[in-house]
Order: sequence, then C-alpha cells, then structure tokens
Amino acid sequence: MCIGIVDVVDPHPRLDGRTLLVLSSHPLRSRLLGQLRLAGPATATGLARELGTNTGATSYHLRRLAEVGLVTETGEGRGRERWWRATHEMHSWFPSDLAGEADGEAALSLLRDEHRRRFSELADQWLAHEHSWPAEWRDAAGAGDWFLTLSAGQVRALQDELAEVLERHRGLEPEPGARRVFAYLHLLPEVDPE
Repeated sequence: MCIGIVDVVDPHPRLDGRTLLVLSSHPLRSRLLGQLRLAGPATATGLARELGTNTGATSYHLRRLAEVGLVTETGEGRGRERWWRATHEMHSWFPSDLAGEADGEAALSLLRDEHRRRFSELADQWLAHEHSWPAEWRDAAGAGDWFLTLSAGQVRALQDELAEVLERHRGLEPEPGARRVFAYLHLLPEVDPE
C-alpha cells in the first residue's frame, strides 16, 4: 500500500494532506515528479542534469517522494545506480480535504503556485516558437475563454465531463506527426472586487 495515497486502486489517486506537504515542501519535488511523468524512468544523475541541479539534492528529494508513494524505484540499474519512475500518471486533490489544516492549506498554495509557474513557462515557450511551426499546428493549438453562469454543482459536472473528454483523447493511438500536448483546465469563479 502506498502511504499518503487516498485511493491506491485509482490510477489517478487523490492525495492526502501529508502527501501534499511532502510534494510541496520543496519546488524541486514537483519538478522531479513532472519530469518522470513526461520522460519516463531516470536516475538521480540524469534528472539532476536535466533539471540543472545536483545529484545529492535530487536523490534526497526522490527518497522523500518515495516515502509517500509518488515515485518508486524500477529495480533496474547496477551498483549504486538507481532508476526511478512516477507511480501514477496524474493525481488530484480537493481543497476541502485540507480545510482547517494550516500546513495542508499552505502546501496546497505552494503546489498551485508551482503549477501556475509551469503553465506560464510552457505558454511562454510556445509563444516564443510558434512562428516556426506549420500553420496546421498554429491553427490547432492555443487557448480560448468562455464566460458561464453556473452553480458549484454545475461547475463540478462540467469539470467531470471535460475530464472524460480529455481521458478519451489520452487513450487514442498516436497518428503520424503527433506531438505531446499540454492541456490545462481552470474553472475560476469571478471574484467581486472589494
């Protein structure tokens, strides 16, 4: 059983407060987990090189992630070489799981900041390079915005429906010319100015 994972049967588990604390207590941890999910198994040395850090720090943070079941060793490698992989393709959490827990709410805030930073980085990379891509990709990629008036229950239903669509597309067999596409979903209620 993975410590810290609320539902280990689900391939997309919901994280508990302790796991969120471990994941968010250092920005390198989220970056390590993301790199393992994107590029597959790697050693601490390879991850350190890829992320511009040192092997000692990388090894330390991988062990902390392993303690809560977010990464695991593959069992491959020779001698002191250890290969690591992410245990799940993705995870989720609900803010209500951490309501009233000061440490948990702080962890959630840190993790959201890291996700927002990563989204900004990806968007900036695309905008800096899109001019060199074929028109077919430039027309297909991008962003949009819609303004809806919904209840919290309707927003939850919309999010669930969009997640089903995304999961269906994640399962498609890649066609020639397919590329990895990052899909970020934000459903944000309008906040009245004070």
